[in-house]
Parts: sequence; C-alpha cells; structure tokens
Amino acid sequence: MQTYKLVMPENLNHFGFLFGGNLLKWTDEIAYIAVTLDYPGCNFVTVGMDKIEFRKSIRQGTILCFESKRNRVGNTSVEYVVDVTREDITSGEKELVFTTRITFVSVDSDGRKQAICSLKKR
Repeated sequence: MQTYKLVMPENLNHFGFLFGGNLLKWTDEIAYIAVTLDYPGCNFVTVGMDKIEFRKSIRQGTILCFESKRNRVGNTSVEYVVDVTREDITSGEKELVFTTRITFVSVDSDGRKQAICSLKKR
C-alpha cells in the first residue's frame, strides 16, 4: 500500500524540522491501515517497531511517500516493512528518509492474542 503525507508547520519541532514522533505516528497509522485492509474482520494492535533511525532531516512542505509491504506472517502476528521516501518536486529524485519493520498482533475483543483471520485477496 502506498500513501502520501504533506509536512505542515504544526508537524515541526522547535528547530523547524519534522518532529520524529509525528513520523512514527504516521508510520504506525499507515501500516495499521494496510494490515486492516489485508485482514478484514481482524483486530490488530501494534507490538513493536524495529530500529528507529531518522536518516535525513525533513522540512515543511516536503511530500513524503509511505510504502507498506507485508513481510512476514505468523499464527497471531504479522510484520510489515514501511519505507518512507521524499521526492524532490523539481527534479523528481527520490530519497529514502526512514524505514522500519512494524509488528502487529491479532487480538480478540478482550485484548488476548488470537489467530489471524483469513487473508483478503488484494
């Protein structure tokens, strides 16, 4: 799944760069949408992200592209890789600014782990 986000003034830290917490929030939200669309009827919670490393600073007005790809599926958990790139609107060059693996666990209505529902064909 691919989606875009525009970095606005309210997303910046006191130095004028994208606040890292916003990037993590967007990454979690976008990966959650991907897993929910892939497994309709299942409830998921985020249990972890691997290495968090902000590779490049991001300024206001930057358009970020988030690409979520299913990486690994277990009995109760599923892992997605999320790559975040920015594209220079004058040259069209793309640059990777952030990547992580995010793991979700399927839970029942009481929050206990349960087997993942059948995969939807997308």
